[in-house]
Amino acid sequence: MHKYTVQEVASKIDHAVLKPDQTEADVRENAAMCIARGVASLCVRPCDVKLAAELLKDSPVMVSCVLSFPHGADATPTKLFQAQQAISDGVQEIDMVMNIGQFLSGNLDVVLDDIKAVVDTAHARGVAVKVIQESAYLTLEQVALACELSLAAGADFVKTSTGFAPSSATPEIIDVMVRTVGGKMGIKASGGIRTWEQAIGYLEQGATRLGIGATAAVLDGGIGGGEY
Repeated sequence: MHKYTVQEVASKIDHAVLKPDQTEADVRENAAMCIARGVASLCVRPCDVKLAAELLKDSPVMVSCVLSFPHGADATPTKLFQAQQAISDGVQEIDMVMNIGQFLSGNLDVVLDDIKAVVDTAHARGVAVKVIQESAYLTLEQVALACELSLAAGADFVKTSTGFAPSSATPEIIDVMVRTVGGKMGIKASGGIRTWEQAIGYLEQGATRLGIGATAAVLDGGIGGGEY
């Protein structure tokens, strides 16, 4: 079994600054932490993209943002405008929320077209797209179907959760994602990851990115126990 170093795990983390009460000072403080710890990206709210891009411009840390967060219920033209604005502001990766209600209604063509519209806009500017399923509302069979839709739409990653639903990433959900689109898309486990052991567990399952808010605590949990 691969022994993960703290830096390897850090390089897989999208550090989330997405709570409604987080301030500009929080964005600045977390951007500095992301640079110091060497994470993959700082994931911010759309209104914070421009500031994050300025703070991270001389670092290898990417700017990512959420789109139609946390419910995915915006009309497709609104999502397109959000994507275009985020790209203009300097985003490098977009985490869009799938239209959960339309998916659960069985309107799969609507969901596919919604994702594809954002993907096509983003890819034209070299921006990657992750599709948040909000898996807590789905059966495991629906998780697999949502993965297949995201793949068909050309998205780069599937992602479990916003962190605002009743539950978030689970090993069972990641297992379904890996079996369905592993090797074809990136897989992001997000929400509820608060320990080094949880982070390592998802990576060992096949997740390729981790959405974490308590990044420093998770990484510091790997130091005392050595390099896993």
